[in-house]
Amino acid sequence: MDPELRQLRTLLAVVDSGTFTAAAAELHTTQASVSRTVAALERGLGARLLHRTTRTTALTPVGVRVVAHARRVVEEVAALRRAAQEASGELRVGYPWAALGRHTTVVQRAWAATHPGSALVFVQSNTPTAGLTEGAADVAVLRRPVPEPRLRTALLGTERRSAAVAADDPLAGRRSLRLADLTGRTVAVDGLTGTTTGQLWADSAAPATRTVRGVDEWLTVIAAGEAVGITTEATAAQHRRPGVVYRPVRDAAPVEVHLAWWAASPPPALEPFVALVRETYAGGPSPTGAGSRAPG
Repeated sequence: MDPELRQLRTLLAVVDSGTFTAAAAELHTTQASVSRTVAALERGLGARLLHRTTRTTALTPVGVRVVAHARRVVEEVAALRRAAQEASGELRVGYPWAALGRHTTVVQRAWAATHPGSALVFVQSNTPTAGLTEGAADVAVLRRPVPEPRLRTALLGTERRSAAVAADDPLAGRRSLRLADLTGRTVAVDGLTGTTTGQLWADSAAPATRTVRGVDEWLTVIAAGEAVGITTEATAAQHRRPGVVYRPVRDAAPVEVHLAWWAASPPPALEPFVALVRETYAGGPSPTGAGSRAPG
């Protein structure tokens, strides 16, 4: 039986996230469904692709070769989708957490005014490339490095960091915080798409961490008082939730915001979109909308 695209995507999700549980969260399905899909792929190919233990998964030698081919297949399908979307006049912008934060609506309205034949569509995708490798997006807003040599990026701007704490936490009563204020706390961290790592603190002061998957789970554990969080101001602007309070972190380094796209197939509207977003981050788009600067 020939492999199905769904099976290949599931295999890649397991490999990239490291566990069946994490892959299930990424694919919005159950761990049992992920396990069945990978097992069906292995039966169809007649080969074991993964070594499974109670805690980890590892590729077999055959699995390493199959994954390399699977990535090419998925990327080719993504290229087909991009070609179709370009013909329809859409520019699909992927993001894992908060799009462009407070700038999102400004950019949407400016784009609609200056590019009436092109629809700007924001798509949330909690993957390292925010939907690029899955074919869900033409470009992606990223706030962490992506080790993919076939992608190109342009710096859009920077964002300050904010802490998120439960509304009844003593820290919520302060106007701003420092990183040291979180020492001794448990910090919720999304290792797949989040921007927070232990490198923010000196080794001796790094707090304990709790792994979460995506912004919704992150907000849930913070609202319950089970952890605190550090994120960019974009999350604070775009994800308000009762029971969660955001406070600026004065001594945390800002986060660079990049736009990424496939080097071999940049979307036709790339340059004006980058120019518009850069102008917005710098203080607002010009009255005429997007300029003509090339990505760099």
